[in-house]
Amino acid sequence: MSEPSPASGGALPPAVLEAPPHVIDTVAVARLYGEPLFAMPQDLYIPPDALEVFLEAFEGPLDLLLYLIRKQNFNILDIPLADVTRQYLAYVDQIRKSNLELASEYLLMAAMLIEIKSRMLLPPKKSADGHEAEDPRAELVRRLIEYEQMKLAAFKLDALPVLGRDFLRAQVTVEQSLKPRFPDVSIDELREAWADILKRARLNQHHKISREQLSVREHMTIVLRRLQGKRFVEFEELFDTSRGVPVLVVTFIAMLELARERLLEVTQAEAFAPIYVRLAYAPS
Repeated sequence: MSEPSPASGGALPPAVLEAPPHVIDTVAVARLYGEPLFAMPQDLYIPPDALEVFLEAFEGPLDLLLYLIRKQNFNILDIPLADVTRQYLAYVDQIRKSNLELASEYLLMAAMLIEIKSRMLLPPKKSADGHEAEDPRAELVRRLIEYEQMKLAAFKLDALPVLGRDFLRAQVTVEQSLKPRFPDVSIDELREAWADILKRARLNQHHKISREQLSVREHMTIVLRRLQGKRFVEFEELFDTSRGVPVLVVTFIAMLELARERLLEVTQAEAFAPIYVRLAYAPS
C-alpha cells in the first residue's frame, strides 16, 4: 500500500503515530514519514475522483459509435440517432474533463450526428430528376460498414501466428569445418552466365565487307531480255528481291535509263491500278 499524502484528506490522530506497547512486534502495514503504521486510520479521506477506470478504450469516433450500435443490437442500416447521440455525448463529456485535445475529434462526430438528426426531422426534398432524396444516414452507414470490415480484417491478421510472439525460430550452432565450403550454383545462375558470355562474343565478331561491281548497262540488257516476247510485264516482276537492295536499286536505274532512251514504256490503266512495262519497239 502506498503512503497517504497530507493533501489526501483528514489528519491522522497522534495515537496512531506511536506504536502501542502490545503491537511492537507486529508487522507495520505502512510507513508515514518514516514511522511505522500498524493500523489503518479511521478518518482517512480519499477524493471521489482520485481514481478513474475506463473499461472500454476506443481508437476513434467511428470505433465508439460502432461499439454503441453493436452493444445494443441496433440495426446498422436503421440507426436510432437520438439514443446513440445521447450515449455518445455522455462519453464525450467524460473525456473532455481529462483530455480536451482528444475530445475534439469526438466532438466533430457528435456535430455530424446532430446534423443528420436535424436533417431527418425536416421533410425530404426530391431531387431534380424526381427521385427520392438519399437517407441522411447513408454516408455514415457506409463509413461504419467499411470501418467494421477493416477492423475484422485486422483481428484476423492479428490472430495469425507471429514470429517472436507465438513461436520462436529454432537456431542450431554448427561448428565450422576446416575445409572451405564453396556456395552451390543453381542452374539459373549458370544459364545467366552463359548468356552473358554469348552477348560479349557477339560484340567481338569480325565483319568482312566486300564491294560488288554492278553495271547499269548490264542490267539494262537483262531488263530488255525479260521483256522480249511479252506484251506486258508487271512492274514488280522486273525486280529480284532475293539479290539484295543494291541490285534492286541498279535495276530501277536501268529501267529509268531505258525509259529515257525510249526503249520501253511504263503504262497504267487508271489511278492506283497495277503498273505495266513493255518494249517501245518491235524487235527484229
